[in-house]
Amino acid sequence: MKANVHPKWYPDSKVNCVCGNSFTVGATVPAFQVEVCSNCHPFYTGQMKYVDTAGRVDAFLSKKAKAQTQRVSKSEKRKIKKQKQLEKELERPDTLEELRTMVKNSKKQKLQVTKQDNK
Repeated sequence: MKANVHPKWYPDSKVNCVCGNSFTVGATVPAFQVEVCSNCHPFYTGQMKYVDTAGRVDAFLSKKAKAQTQRVSKSEKRKIKKQKQLEKELERPDTLEELRTMVKNSKKQKLQVTKQDNK
């Protein structure tokens, strides 16, 4: 077998809880901290208590409130989509002749830009 494979064992490892309770156990680290212990856990104390780690409940509630303000109903989404389609329709030329003049003008502009770039 290989030597020094297993971690070092500390038979008197110190455990500190957030509630202020401390006790010793056997572990692979000399000391560590826990958020809930048998002294403050609701199962052992019989009291109902919520443990909010790093404000997760508050963060969730703030995200939920933000989502409610940004929420848009389906009918409003449909109106916006329809308005965009109408604007797109109005930009299109009505006749083939208008389309040809638009294409011709855009080609002229491109030629002018390329001539200026070459100079």
